[in-house]
Amino acid sequence: MLATKQKVLRRFWYATLPIHKLEDGPKPFTLLGENIVLFLDREGAPAALRDRCCHRTAKLSKGWRNDGNITCGYHGWTYDRTGQLVRIPQFPADTPLPNARVPSFRCEERYGYAWVVLDEPLLPIPDMPEDRDAKYRRIHQFDDRWNCGALRMMENSFDNAHFSFVHRATFGQEDRPKPEKYELVETDYGFRAETIVPINNPPEAYRVTGTSDPVTTRHMRNAWFMPFCRTLDIEYPSGLRHIIFNSATPIDDGSIQLVQILFRNDREEDCSTKELIDWDAVIIAEDREILESTDPDAVVDVDRKVEMHMPSDRPGLIMRKRLAALLAEHGEREVPR
Repeated sequence: MLATKQKVLRRFWYATLPIHKLEDGPKPFTLLGENIVLFLDREGAPAALRDRCCHRTAKLSKGWRNDGNITCGYHGWTYDRTGQLVRIPQFPADTPLPNARVPSFRCEERYGYAWVVLDEPLLPIPDMPEDRDAKYRRIHQFDDRWNCGALRMMENSFDNAHFSFVHRATFGQEDRPKPEKYELVETDYGFRAETIVPINNPPEAYRVTGTSDPVTTRHMRNAWFMPFCRTLDIEYPSGLRHIIFNSATPIDDGSIQLVQILFRNDREEDCSTKELIDWDAVIIAEDREILESTDPDAVVDVDRKVEMHMPSDRPGLIMRKRLAALLAEHGEREVPR
């Protein structure tokens, strides 16, 4: 599925940039092929506009924040968070402004990020109750551009069959290639999936997992949020919860902005932020290398049998069928490459 060709995907929320990256001024971002500019308003809340001044089409992201508004760096035209033109510095003070505006988009802060939806939203931003739970700490792990499709990332997240091979240098057990089965429950927003997976536990992971046993297990209670968000909720026998939240935000048809946030029910002295980021970074690098080798166009019309599948591919097949049904519900057909 080519994300930019399906209009209904504009009706979901996507994580873009961390709020702290907007504190020193406006930043450009491309979401589903739409060039937008992100900035902070007078209250410090994120705002999103099309990245074009309506004077001579200069990028507003080349300008600056001005008392909670955004000023174009070409001639100083200034807009508020709704995109309304509020100042033309070349006009005398008593001259009425033209009724001009730049298209604006819904933008909210959640989990330390600016979330944007380009059209009327179909679903709310995915809820992470751990963000309101004092027992958990929230760690910003990364927000990086990957050259792969958003659906490829989502399918990989629920693919237990790749552990033994992609992750054989970290936690995967190469001598156990048969994946553990997920118990799946479909929901209005996607599905929940649960399984228990045995893993290798090298010394550098002892404080991550809370045990020095050479082999341990992951009790995984994961969830898919349509179309391109997921939680990887790992509980170890030690009682530690390692909950990763991802938004595979589509930039265009061949790349995503992958956002990763971690929630842990421990303290910094138990396992430092650096240890956690460093351990997950190695695993993520393994995923990235293989995912960036795939064709980003994952076809959702499974009846076309463009790709072969295994029984363990059930989560990915459900994703594709649900997304195909979403397109049909909104009068769209998949646009193949």
